[in-house]
Amino acid sequence: MLPLTEAFYYILIVLYEEPSHGYGIMQDTEKMSNGRVKIGAGTLYTALNTLLNKGLIDHYPVPEGTDSRRKMYAITETGEQVLEAEVTRLEELLQVGRQALITRKGEAVE
Repeated sequence: MLPLTEAFYYILIVLYEEPSHGYGIMQDTEKMSNGRVKIGAGTLYTALNTLLNKGLIDHYPVPEGTDSRRKMYAITETGEQVLEAEVTRLEELLQVGRQALITRKGEAVE
């Protein structure tokens, strides 16, 4: 299931922190990315359906007193495992990239 798209990644990160509804996911994604990533409604609901079908997220009970039409989502154990694997993959990419930059800069100085 790797690599995750940026939208999938942010959705899973948001839901890793706590269950949320679609609008909350869009808002939290924009906030986490300092406004760089804005997930539109069409993209969000397509992504949510895909993540539901893959078993990475599931529906979450709507708190009492909340509009029953508002769907809530939560990350599953499988979703957590996939997210952890993606973070490890991204850390490796970053480490290799940084090492290449350091090596290249070191060669240019000598």
